[in-house]
Amino acid sequence: RADADADLPLTHAQRHDVAMTVRRVLLATALVVTAAVVQVTLVNPWHLPGGGPDLVLLVVVSLAVVQGPLAGAVTGFFAGLLVDLLPPASGYVGLWALVLCVAGYLAGLLRSDTRRSAGALVAAVAGLSALAVLGYAGLAMLFGVPGGTWDELTSVLIGTVLYDLLLAPFVVPAVMGLARRAEPDLSRMPL
Repeated sequence: RADADADLPLTHAQRHDVAMTVRRVLLATALVVTAAVVQVTLVNPWHLPGGGPDLVLLVVVSLAVVQGPLAGAVTGFFAGLLVDLLPPASGYVGLWALVLCVAGYLAGLLRSDTRRSAGALVAAVAGLSALAVLGYAGLAMLFGVPGGTWDELTSVLIGTVLYDLLLAPFVVPAVMGLARRAEPDLSRMPL
């Protein structure tokens, strides 16, 4: 029976689902790669006091809020893997992948709350930004990655959250708008 089904052509709805999935993956890839390149080439060289913004996290959170927890986790994992591999890589591949995977999943769980309230979205950005900094620091400590002092961690935590909150009004709506355009319009789907 499975072999017989494989020979059947795709229905219109199935072709639409495949096209939407491809569109979502291409958009997420383009946005994550762009954010990572901008982060490494333009933001990181500034050596801002208290750390700096995490553009990749903002993109992952924005995509997850539109696309849900599974897409958020997958996007976060691959975005984190990219961050782990781009300079200045710590040599421990997988730390950012795990942190951004969890952040994407959690942002996706907040999907309905953040769609209704700008305050919920701001709180999600602040909370997930703090979680990312603390999560990475905790994993780095667990795996013996040389790091800074508690005072430096506090400074980076506060700085990163504040920078992310300053950039969120510009980055998050733009990314969410692009992601929503890649979502299917269910009102136009035939029943």
